[in-house]
Amino acid sequence: MRLCDAPKIAGSLLSILICTAAHAQLAGENVKLGVLSDFSGPYASWGAKGSVVATEMAVEDFKKAYPNASFKIDIVSADFQLKADLAVSIARKWVGEGINAIIDIPHSPSALAVNAALKGSPTALLVSGSGHNDLTTKECSPNTVHWTYDQAAIGKPTASAMSEGGKSWFFVTVNAAGGKALEDSAREVILARGGTIAGSVKTPPNNPDFASQLLRAQASKADVVAILQGGDDTVNAVKQAQEFEIPKGGQKLVLLWALIPDIHGMGLKVARDLIFTEAFYWDADEGTRAFSKRFSERYDGKVPTAVQAGTYSVVTHYLKAVYAARSNAGPTVIAKMKQLPVSDRAFGTSTLREDGRLIHDLYLVQVKTPEESKGDWDYYKILRKVPGIEAFRPLSKDCVLVN
Repeated sequence: MRLCDAPKIAGSLLSILICTAAHAQLAGENVKLGVLSDFSGPYASWGAKGSVVATEMAVEDFKKAYPNASFKIDIVSADFQLKADLAVSIARKWVGEGINAIIDIPHSPSALAVNAALKGSPTALLVSGSGHNDLTTKECSPNTVHWTYDQAAIGKPTASAMSEGGKSWFFVTVNAAGGKALEDSAREVILARGGTIAGSVKTPPNNPDFASQLLRAQASKADVVAILQGGDDTVNAVKQAQEFEIPKGGQKLVLLWALIPDIHGMGLKVARDLIFTEAFYWDADEGTRAFSKRFSERYDGKVPTAVQAGTYSVVTHYLKAVYAARSNAGPTVIAKMKQLPVSDRAFGTSTLREDGRLIHDLYLVQVKTPEESKGDWDYYKILRKVPGIEAFRPLSKDCVLVN
């Protein structure tokens, strides 16, 4: 039991001294944050330097809101190059160097590997980049929270909206843990709504040419061709699908995972009318616009991605929990995060469950035409705000933290 968790004698000097001592104990230590991201590969536009900027903003906002928090906060970062073994190596090195929380990791195999490596350690894992469902089911951990999205939540609203009328689907899916999990989640929804699966083809990560896979999708005559890629691969797959005139042939092209830099990379002429689910949109409300304006001023005029907004949100809540817990020990802070109310300008008011899953609203969006867009980054029409309780899976008994 920490000193400030002990019963206090109302109004007593002893109670004041106990809590002051606990604050002083933490104030003598640094809180060290490590942003572990893809700085050089296909997901670099999702997080990377932008996740560092978001972390810096969260630290600045925390210091303004809690001027009595005298502990120093340091930020480091590293590129794990989408290699799970390198991600684990960096994470273990950081644990030895006293890093208190590791953030981001936009790559499911790496996030799962780091999650396993940190169990039983004093370091927290704040996953704002990866979407793998297992992080809050069979691989859940007292060291970990899963913040921005997962495959089930991202895939369900899109699959539901596009499956009305029992449509047939063909998947062009990256051959990786995240792609497989996302396809599995979408299949479940499609079949439950009376749809059928016409086929599926896997592609390697960093695939330079999608021609053969897209021709198979076209030949399938499926009603819907679903692109399940990520980052630069999403951009290239959609561009090639348009070159093959898949939409003009009567097949509906949809994305089951995309972030706003992907749409920016395609351009509105290519991406127009695409429908998918986003965990964050800069122009959704006053809070997101205010947060995004500050971010854009610091990051070359770019708006935050869902990963970067998630990074800001999770670091903000983590630091509040460090202050409230009078501790920087990973599992202790994670437990306190689950007790405190969650609210910030990026995600608004949300709920952190016992399995480590943040429940917040998502958006079913459609990409605007060039004529509809009113300026830079004005890319989405919000078709529907998807309540978090609807989008995210219910608590699973597969998670050992669920009672």
